[in-house]
Amino acid sequence: MSSVRPATPAWPPASTPRLFVDRPLGPGMTLSLDGPPANYLANVMRLQPGDVVRLFDDRTGEWLAELRDLTKRAVHLTIREPLREREAVPDLWLLFAPIKKGPIDWLVEKATELGIGRLQPVITQRTVVDRLNLDRLRAHTIEAAEQCDRTALPDLAEPVKLAALLKGWTADRALLFADETGGLPLAQAATPGPAAILIGPEGGFTPDERAMIRAVPGASGVSLGPRILRAETAAAAAIACWMSIAGDWR
Repeated sequence: MSSVRPATPAWPPASTPRLFVDRPLGPGMTLSLDGPPANYLANVMRLQPGDVVRLFDDRTGEWLAELRDLTKRAVHLTIREPLREREAVPDLWLLFAPIKKGPIDWLVEKATELGIGRLQPVITQRTVVDRLNLDRLRAHTIEAAEQCDRTALPDLAEPVKLAALLKGWTADRALLFADETGGLPLAQAATPGPAAILIGPEGGFTPDERAMIRAVPGASGVSLGPRILRAETAAAAAIACWMSIAGDWR
């Protein structure tokens, strides 16, 4: 007989290990984890049979699982009960020009923590980095979601050229682009509803690109304050501002 207690507001405790599992989960299901997840549970957290783990699958929500057995290479768990349904994520996209490895890893991690719904790399004329390791970036979104208690991962899209992105834009999604030449304060431009924030490369948008963006229905140039921000800082600041005005921080 299982010794797992029924879920309550105080159980399982916040310190319970939490992992993403890329498969649909359900009550009574058994599964085995190997590789880094198994090492984390067995050797880092030093769990023993009967201990519990929180699992989420980006499909059905979060579940309480009991560790049943450990081997040298794997841990074996049984799903016991649901804890939370998959969350409703604010319909906000981050469109960003790829930057260097360290800063872009930070950007993706913080955007996930802040609640972004979709991450869309955009190739502009002044983009320096044109090749991305999407597997590495996805790993950062997973780790951030595990840490910040998200039950839904942000979508991570393939890079797209700015012209192609704008050509297919629909007017029902507001396009707020950080314009270094100035614009309406983002706190005033942010309104509830589908939206996207466009952050350019370190060198900014070219005049031709700026004109192309402004020609898109629903596009607005916005200001992020009086200081010059790095691309990754601008992204985090813009998401935080939008979430507080029009997202789920209200």
